[in-house]
Amino acid sequence: MRDPSAFDDPDVLHLETKRKTGIQWLLFSRTGQVAILLFIELLFIIVAYVWLEESLGYIVIVENILAIAVIIYIFNSDINGSAKLTWTFLVMLFTIPATVLLFYSNMDFGFRKLKDRSTYMVEKSRGMIPQPDGVLDDPDLKNDNLVNLNAYINRSGTFPLFKNTEVTYFPVGEEKFEAMLTELEKAESFIFLEYFIVEEGYMWGRILKILAEKARQGVDVRFMYDGFCDISKLPHDYPKRVRELGIKCRKFTPVRPFITTSYNYRDHRKILVIDGRVAFNGGVNLADEYINRTEPYGDHWKDCAVMLRGDAVRSFTLMFLQMWNMHEDVPSWDEAKVEPGPCAGNGYVMPYCDTPVDDYKVGRDVYADILYRADRYVHIMTPYLILDSELDTALRFAAQRGVDVKLMLPGVPDKKGAYSLAKTHYRTLIDAGVKIYEYTPGFLHSKVFVSDDKTAVVGTINLDYRSLYHHFECATYMYRTDCIPDIERDFQEALTRCREVTHETIRNEKLSFKIVGTILKVIAPMM
Repeated sequence: MRDPSAFDDPDVLHLETKRKTGIQWLLFSRTGQVAILLFIELLFIIVAYVWLEESLGYIVIVENILAIAVIIYIFNSDINGSAKLTWTFLVMLFTIPATVLLFYSNMDFGFRKLKDRSTYMVEKSRGMIPQPDGVLDDPDLKNDNLVNLNAYINRSGTFPLFKNTEVTYFPVGEEKFEAMLTELEKAESFIFLEYFIVEEGYMWGRILKILAEKARQGVDVRFMYDGFCDISKLPHDYPKRVRELGIKCRKFTPVRPFITTSYNYRDHRKILVIDGRVAFNGGVNLADEYINRTEPYGDHWKDCAVMLRGDAVRSFTLMFLQMWNMHEDVPSWDEAKVEPGPCAGNGYVMPYCDTPVDDYKVGRDVYADILYRADRYVHIMTPYLILDSELDTALRFAAQRGVDVKLMLPGVPDKKGAYSLAKTHYRTLIDAGVKIYEYTPGFLHSKVFVSDDKTAVVGTINLDYRSLYHHFECATYMYRTDCIPDIERDFQEALTRCREVTHETIRNEKLSFKIVGTILKVIAPMM
């Protein structure tokens, strides 16, 4: 719930005049479409019994043959292994609607255009930011296989490894918000914002007022948010209202029910770049719960972010332009060429992104790489735990070889289905030696990996199928940067406000969570 008093603040700009009810998820979400297709199956069964009773035996035979054919197709496709099991189960149980949904999804109406345009932008900008000379020659990078990881990540785009970058870690959204306001006020040339969730209130109202003023001053202000906000967060015509302030604004793939499957591929990134000199990244969206102005889930929303100054800022500028230019007839890349200016930061920084339009699962593979290379510990904060077999294996293997693997998750859920599903992984992970904790004050939204006092990732990438397979994501990879002790310190401080998950707590878990999690496990790749 929004804080209505926010709009009485003179520093808050308010544009919205109407809101949606939120019930539209039924038409737009995959869950809604599955429900509709199951209803079609029920109608088919009723029709078969009432009108085609004499031919019912033949219909059953045809349906079984169809199920066998579709299952053979599934196992010979390039679908993720876990997803193959889910689709097989659905086809066996609900042959006709599952088959329709499978082929409808694989046809990817609308997604092919998105894929072609995104791939074109990546290739058009490939090499636009050169790898700084001499950086990859550091023996420490070679010994820790970071040079090899960089080579892998660059197969999917342009992601140099930078020195001369200062990184500031913000353990809560409130600190990031205050830093954003300070830096936005300094803008002279351009401001680029790309966010997954935007909702009117105090946070966005404060930012929007600064953006409008900067636009009046001649600053190039561009704002892009994910089209999923249309469902319940913002009016459909919100970009028009923002453009009236002099701000360039657009939605990423507006959601249209059944017309396209591109609704599955959301822009989950959170990027702010100012004048090419400073960039922000992390889990914090532009809504009041992220700065604890409202408390929808418990008493505290735990989130985090990073602010970059120096050479690595260019990568976030390029990431933004790749998405923005997907809608431009004549793409411009000038801002990505801006030199950020001198910076004396220690260590190495490698911003990177992951897209669902190529053959690389960069988000998943970077996390797995950290787990496989860890010597002493890997400490993780994540709001969701819906694992594929690869990450489940990596987590258990790290713990089984003696690495201190700690997972921190929310103690209060924002989505009870995802919360229940996460708990289905607890027993096997604990048996392997992984230690699991739940953040008791409220919801934990941070996406953090920190390992061995020398490696960390902060970004937008959750440990779930949505982030790892279907969303556009981004993150900041850090190696021996000055802020890594701050990240580990934040983890340890948050740990004091957690309850540890044990076999006893699992046994005493609410029956409703156990039932819901067990049922949802069979369709986990679709959540």
